Amino acid sequence: MSKTDEVIAKTAPEHLIDHNLIDRDVEKLCDGMVLYEKRPAKRLDGSVAEGLFNAWIIFNNPKQYNSYTTDMVKATILAFRRASVDREVNAVVFTGTGDRAFCTGGNTKEYAEYYAGNPQEYRQYMRLFNDMVSAILACDKPVISRVNGMRIGGGQEIGMACDFTIAQDLANFGQAGPKHGSAAIGGATDFLPVMIGCEQAMISGTLCEPFSAHKAARLGIIGDLVPALKVNGKFIANPMVITDQMLDEYGRVIHGEFKTGAALKEGRALLKEGVVDLSLLDQKVEEMCAKLLETFPECMTKSLEELRKPKLQAWNQNKENSRAWLALNMMNEARTGFRAFNEGTKETGREIDFVKLRQGLAKGVPWTDELIESLMPTEKK
Repeated sequence: MSKTDEVIAKTAPEHLIDHNLIDRDVEKLCDGMVLYEKRPAKRLDGSVAEGLFNAWIIFNNPKQYNSYTTDMVKATILAFRRASVDREVNAVVFTGTGDRAFCTGGNTKEYAEYYAGNPQEYRQYMRLFNDMVSAILACDKPVISRVNGMRIGGGQEIGMACDFTIAQDLANFGQAGPKHGSAAIGGATDFLPVMIGCEQAMISGTLCEPFSAHKAARLGIIGDLVPALKVNGKFIANPMVITDQMLDEYGRVIHGEFKTGAALKEGRALLKEGVVDLSLLDQKVEEMCAKLLETFPECMTKSLEELRKPKLQAWNQNKENSRAWLALNMMNEARTGFRAFNEGTKETGREIDFVKLRQGLAKGVPWTDELIESLMPTEKK
């Protein structure tokens, strides 16, 4: 026994106060759709640091691309609270089940079937959503977004609230707001200008065009990425993306942009040949956790608090008026957009005819049930 072990054994109190809000397993709050796991923390040499852990908070709704329901939001708030006050926890890893999606945002089925047309209910839901984002930003432990698949919409927003992001390079990133009846004011309009600058934030938040993990790394929205596709037993970079440092005919950097034409077709064929393996992602996440372990814990917490301030200040300044607007928007555009996404199919598409809507509004047509019904996707003739 080392001298430090002797001191710990001699001075550790017999009773510790529990600072959790409720003494209940997170999984029971949402039928296991959010998992909370404590995994042994390891040093950089791979040895286990006895009695220390990393908390893994995992969205477990893969059939709906790890979109979060109201009960999942509640469980996530409590999970971050639990990790924050747990003396044994070194770092938090926030991720999703599978390799398709980290999270695609709020559950559009629940939005369309319950919240659409009910602003007073959606306002209460947004209180919970706001508390989830704030719980991430207030966590006393460093938070790593382990991006196992696409991080879109609200998933992108809660991912940006984290301190670090490590992604597998098949993942796509982006917002969905104005394409589906909302605005990216659940954190994106606060965090994006701080993280990638006003111009790129404007492009992401308004056009809602997904971008690759390679472009995300170039823009500075993620800290690191690793390949996930194995072809003939070897890892290769995402074949759908231009991964060389190249310039287009106008002299613009196109590293990280999606391929087009024949190159895209070849990339898709190569993608079908391979298998997805997230072992390198897990190695990189464990490495980050190990680096965080080798620091003074209180100095780490204070550093996190200071470095989060640009995001936190923007978030706190806007979250309440954003909540109110999002609730009222459930009476028209959100009500329409979420229904279209929920009721649409691959054949019909999941978006309305935006031009027809704009033409109607230009003539002063009011928002009525009849108008909304007429905008739902239908079979194309």
